[in-house]
Amino acid sequence: MHPPSPQLLRALRSSIATTNTARICASLSRPLAPSPLTQLRRNNSDYARPTRMIPRSHSQRPANHDRGPESKEDTQTDFAALNVLGDIPAPTTAVDACLDNGFHLNNGLRVRGGSGVLLVGGEAFAWNPWKVTGGSKADMTNRKGQFEVDEQVWGILGLVWPRPDLLILGTGASVLPLSPETRRQINSLGLRVEVVDTRNAAAQFNLLATERGVSEIAAAMIPIGWKGR
Repeated sequence: MHPPSPQLLRALRSSIATTNTARICASLSRPLAPSPLTQLRRNNSDYARPTRMIPRSHSQRPANHDRGPESKEDTQTDFAALNVLGDIPAPTTAVDACLDNGFHLNNGLRVRGGSGVLLVGGEAFAWNPWKVTGGSKADMTNRKGQFEVDEQVWGILGLVWPRPDLLILGTGASVLPLSPETRRQINSLGLRVEVVDTRNAAAQFNLLATERGVSEIAAAMIPIGWKGR
């Protein structure tokens, strides 16, 4: 048997290529059959037409505020009258009143004459830090407007034991920034310091001394009549 000639092979290749090209063109000219999902959308008009979703309104207010008859249960709690420290007696050195020239304490002591007050360890001392240097009250502020006093005014805090954890410093009718040197003096005694005006200092001392005890909280306050410079 003889092998096919080159002319015969070329004729077969041309015939096969022409047949495949005709089949591809015929398949492209034929319309594609719709998919099942497309047919389902055409048959189901509700699916093809989107429905507008109306959100539920939460802004409607009730017609009235009547909540029915008042409850007569005895287990209700009156939060307005709730006082968690009501059964704890206030310390005797609690401040009852802040005056322009002094203070009234819970134990009946009245500090007058423009003196400040130092409350530490359940005791009250007249506190006049401006007299240490022989100056006036205005000398307790430096050129930057910061509260600055001599280290000797904290002498009592260095004698008590155990020492308080926190010193509340009241600087009169307004809050004055504490100078870095005075803060260093207080911190060297092992005390943290919080600087506020005298009214808030008295309120914080009353609360914290009642809650934590007078051995943990000390206060040094200038009368609210002192304006500084």
